[in-house]
Amino acid sequence: MMIIETIQNIDKFLFHQINQFGFRWVGLDIFGIFCAKYLEYVLWAILILFLILKFKDRIKVFLGAVASALVAKLVIVDIIRWIFPRLRPFAVDPMTNLLVNKSNELSFPSGHATFYFALSTFIFFYNKKIGILFYVISFMICLGRVFVGLHWPLDILSGALIGIFTSWVINKSLKRII
Repeated sequence: MMIIETIQNIDKFLFHQINQFGFRWVGLDIFGIFCAKYLEYVLWAILILFLILKFKDRIKVFLGAVASALVAKLVIVDIIRWIFPRLRPFAVDPMTNLLVNKSNELSFPSGHATFYFALSTFIFFYNKKIGILFYVISFMICLGRVFVGLHWPLDILSGALIGIFTSWVINKSLKRII
């Protein structure tokens, strides 16, 4: 029990270290909101451009990446949220700087982290440079979601690990089948 309390305390501490900067500088707030809510559209644009440039060679990668991300988000995250329900920071901590509209979904694990890290991992297996770019953008999306008060850092870390692992398993499975 003491280990769980220690992890929760570290999680709260890290959350406040990131979230404390909300409402201090307008430019930082705008950037944080952009990362949390809109940067994912940039990632999708890059993914579509990646597909279009060599469609015939990359359609399987595109479909595998999206399938991995959807399995991770729509199956694994939902099961974990049902077993381990965790409220979002703004719902339990009145000191949270909430910079965006509230979400009624549970917090653990982060669906965004799961989805975008699964996508990034699958892309990374086939193209290291684009994969690293995807990882950086995914990290910025997730950090933005902590900054604006939607997620605890542990939500992000667990979501990222679930996404990476799910994509790895699906990639290995597809290679054996094909």
